[in-house]
Amino acid sequence: MNHLPVLDDFGPLSPLSHAPVPAVARRPAQLVGNTPVLWIDRPFAPPGRGFFAKLEGCNPGGIKDRPGLHMIGQARRRGLLLPGAPVIESSSGTLGLGLTLAGLTYGHPVTVVSDPGMEPSVVRLLTALGAYVDQVVTPHPTGGWQEARRERVAELLAAAPGAYCPDQYANPDNAAAYRPLAAELIAQLGRIDVLVCAVGTGGHSAGIAAGLREHSPDLKVIGVDSVNSAIFGQPAGPRLMRGLGSSIHPANVDYAAFSEVHWVAPGEAVWACRRLARRHYASGGWSVGAVALAAGWAARTMPPGTRIAAVFPDGPFRYLETVYNDAWCTEQGVLGVEPPEEPDEIAAPDEGTVTGWTRCSQVRDPLGRPPRRTTPRTAGVR
Repeated sequence: MNHLPVLDDFGPLSPLSHAPVPAVARRPAQLVGNTPVLWIDRPFAPPGRGFFAKLEGCNPGGIKDRPGLHMIGQARRRGLLLPGAPVIESSSGTLGLGLTLAGLTYGHPVTVVSDPGMEPSVVRLLTALGAYVDQVVTPHPTGGWQEARRERVAELLAAAPGAYCPDQYANPDNAAAYRPLAAELIAQLGRIDVLVCAVGTGGHSAGIAAGLREHSPDLKVIGVDSVNSAIFGQPAGPRLMRGLGSSIHPANVDYAAFSEVHWVAPGEAVWACRRLARRHYASGGWSVGAVALAAGWAARTMPPGTRIAAVFPDGPFRYLETVYNDAWCTEQGVLGVEPPEEPDEIAAPDEGTVTGWTRCSQVRDPLGRPPRRTTPRTAGVR
């Protein structure tokens, strides 16, 4: 049996405990990684049943610090990004923070192309950290805000010779950046039976799953998406939630890796975020709430002893005026929406349009593409 180290149930380690001395960082990039894991049970699962949450919000900017640093570092190594050249990328927020950290680390000016859905606090933070935020004002007629942002990135690249776009949606380095996270989970938990991840660009679900399967070949992966997202075959529509879901079909999504997918609605994610905060003093944004809902269901319904790891991509602070703001949530109609005990089920991803928490055990690429690339890009600046 694999025995996990557990801290004192009633508080921090005593002064006599031999806890490791925290590392001293000389550069902010050295603060990325080695994030903690927290046990989550009630109200998502009864005592003795629960899941382990990987708290990626403990990185300086969130989970996408990892690919931000890795994609830029690899582009420099291959000569795709020359010293001092601009970096231009589309982001709803978290990757923007990661790329800004990479720009500071490697000496590149960073432009983040976003849209009006980016929280004003994130715009101010990115600006304070040295990035330039360029916001599109009109969504693309079929690809929504994401496609509008990508088109604007292409315009900016054409006007800035030598500029580089990491292309988080299709760059294999995005997924490769999460191999260290998988190694951390193995060191922290040993055997992992189930991984629960939000899906947006597809990078962290693909990279973590690939890394974990080298140690746990029978791993089951539950993908968590937003209603009105096109990733898994539902029709695209306006989405309130940021950080998961997409109006396009990112090439980095590894459809073959998933055992099932859960779609979650905004009110259900708000309920989960707030319960996490009240009970566990650890929460985050839309992705965190949606992942907790699906991971709690897995903990309740799978055999006792199933070891479930859930990835919490960020913390709560950028959501204080949305997810954690009663007035805003009331205005959006997402306050006081308690999710059902069990999700609805559909037999196929395109069986019908889902409007609330729903699961499907048939996962396929809606575009019928061959399996995604697993080797890094070797040439080409978008």
